Amino acid sequence: MTAMVSDPKLQRHSAGRRVVYAALAGNVAVAVTKLAAAAITGSAAMFSEAVHSIVDCGNEGLLLYGYRRASRRPDLVHPFGYGRELYFWSFIVALMLFALGAGVSIYQGVHHVIAPEPIRHAGISYMVLGLSFLFEGASWIVAWRSFSKARAQVPFWTAFRQSKDPPAFMVLFEDTAALIGILIAAAGIFAAQWFDKPVFDGIASILIGLVLAVVATLLAIESKSLLIGERATPALVDAICRLAQEQPGVVHANTALTAQLAPDQAMVALSIEFDPGLHTHEIEACVARIEQRVTEVHPNVVALFVKPQTQEQFEIARRVRFGAIVFPAARS
Repeated sequence: MTAMVSDPKLQRHSAGRRVVYAALAGNVAVAVTKLAAAAITGSAAMFSEAVHSIVDCGNEGLLLYGYRRASRRPDLVHPFGYGRELYFWSFIVALMLFALGAGVSIYQGVHHVIAPEPIRHAGISYMVLGLSFLFEGASWIVAWRSFSKARAQVPFWTAFRQSKDPPAFMVLFEDTAALIGILIAAAGIFAAQWFDKPVFDGIASILIGLVLAVVATLLAIESKSLLIGERATPALVDAICRLAQEQPGVVHANTALTAQLAPDQAMVALSIEFDPGLHTHEIEACVARIEQRVTEVHPNVVALFVKPQTQEQFEIARRVRFGAIVFPAARS
């Protein structure tokens, strides 16, 4: 038995999208400024920072494109919608950050280590890096507040691993990498001047590339997990089982298997043991009540499947499909 749900709230602009817009506005200004400074000063670290900002602009454009594509209505070819397009483009963003951001920065740094060039007009570099730090810092604050509000009291790393909205944490990680990169670039330029060794500028560029590579790897791992199909939060499973258990005629809510389709869309397959004395129309009425309660409390559930199944049958099916994995017991 299946219930398909539609809710206008699913089309709302998410906090993650606002964070992306804020980051894009800041990065456009930063990228233009850094490029001009890199051309004037000849600094490898400054050029790496400019490349980083350009890549970030492209990344944020792709994330916004992913949001738009993911909001399309379901059709016969994609009956559960296009929500996972956002996860696809998030994965592409992580690859771009690694290939373009990290790759170009490391290449540029190695080139300047092999053939060092003196830095010209270092004062301009410091001024640009200072302004960039302010712009990136403002974007970072917006991203941090949004992510902190979403994670509530959950530890940071746990919230990152459990998050279903990649752009929300992607912007935060990108801005963090940008701030670290600015500090490294400033240190590299200062060391190159102080010791009169331009090679430090190239080393700074390599370090910036390594920072970007680490961040890109983390983002790619999490985006890939969501793209191939990740469960919704365990709290949603527990809440849905509770709602089902409250309905007359339900003997036991075995568990719910879930799949995250988009940041605000989840598909749920609910296994329920009904009272064996119920007739077909009574089971249908019970399913309708469960559907109504679930969609009232959790409008992010866009597809609900209910399978009548005794607890014994459920355990047999579970062992066949998942082996020794133990599901959390539904609370009565």
